[in-house]
Amino acid sequence: MVEQDYYDLLGVGRGADDAAIKAAYRKLAKEHHPDRKNGCKVSEAHFKAINEAYDVLKDPQKRAAYDRFGKAAFQNGGGGHDPFGEAGFNGFSDIFSTIFGEFMDPRAQQNAARGADLRYDLELSFEEAFTGVEKTITVQAMGTCEKCGGRGCNSLDRCTSTCSTCGGMGKVRAQQGFFVVERGCPTCRGSGEVITDPCVNCHGEGRAHGQRKLSVKIPAGVDEGTRIRVAGEGEAGVRGAGSGDLYIFVHMKRHAIYAREGTTLIADCPVSFTTAALGGAITLPGIDGMPVEMKIPAGLQSGEQLRHRGAGMSVLNGRGRGDLVARILVETPTHMTREQKKLLEEFRGTETGEECPATKSFFARARNFLGG
Repeated sequence: MVEQDYYDLLGVGRGADDAAIKAAYRKLAKEHHPDRKNGCKVSEAHFKAINEAYDVLKDPQKRAAYDRFGKAAFQNGGGGHDPFGEAGFNGFSDIFSTIFGEFMDPRAQQNAARGADLRYDLELSFEEAFTGVEKTITVQAMGTCEKCGGRGCNSLDRCTSTCSTCGGMGKVRAQQGFFVVERGCPTCRGSGEVITDPCVNCHGEGRAHGQRKLSVKIPAGVDEGTRIRVAGEGEAGVRGAGSGDLYIFVHMKRHAIYAREGTTLIADCPVSFTTAALGGAITLPGIDGMPVEMKIPAGLQSGEQLRHRGAGMSVLNGRGRGDLVARILVETPTHMTREQKKLLEEFRGTETGEECPATKSFFARARNFLGG
């Protein structure tokens, strides 16, 4: 008998990503679920094969081993190949953990029907990140079925029967190589019972696709990549099992003036060469809406930085603020009147070379290099 390829079972190509594999599995699992086929043995066998294929392809290490050795990677001896490949003992450790994980961890059976965690990407302005904000977001995910209230049944009466796959034990045994493994039943997901009168809306899952609005509080000081966990707001679990969590990933919008490094705000500030030479002041709009004045000392060079303590971003989960940094860029005038040019020519006529010591030093070294 020729064993069917796992990719062919799920109807995906070998280059399919995780999302495509998961979507294909969900579609086929619903289509061939024994509860929908009135105990058809052919459908039951196909359902088990689909679960077996998905169990391997959803795991990156198992999938890599399968792509290299096929099913021999999970059999004793590996058909003449080393089933652990270049992974060595670490590969054996991962397989050992996979085989015994559910047996050793009593929570595994319970978690099998738990809803999946969800990710939501939220974009904020610098001002919102500074003050903190409450946002209303829309999440599209599996939620509790409104028609059956999450029971998975059409009626309020008892509508379950003993699972034929595990005989009501909630666990099944399978041989993997020289190991005999006991794990949660894939048909009843460890409950020992199956729905005999499944809800027409959720097909016995107790959950259905939908969308809901959530109000979430974003604390002050969040930055690009900050992750916020909202417990219990992920996908609903199967027939009343625990819900997953929602993870909000923060992204920052580009600001018109400031760049950000942690709690420090940085602004590139062009100033005229006369202001840099004679000194002066600049005023920047603070992130809190208050103006920030910074004095420019006479002789300030392009690229030097001025720092204003405590005028930067809020500290996440703490007190105080970071700093505001003005990075000075001395601008040479490109449009001058005849009078301005005349004044500059007069100034150049009075130069002795001592006004710009860095320039004098550089060209002295250049002359020495040329042997002058």
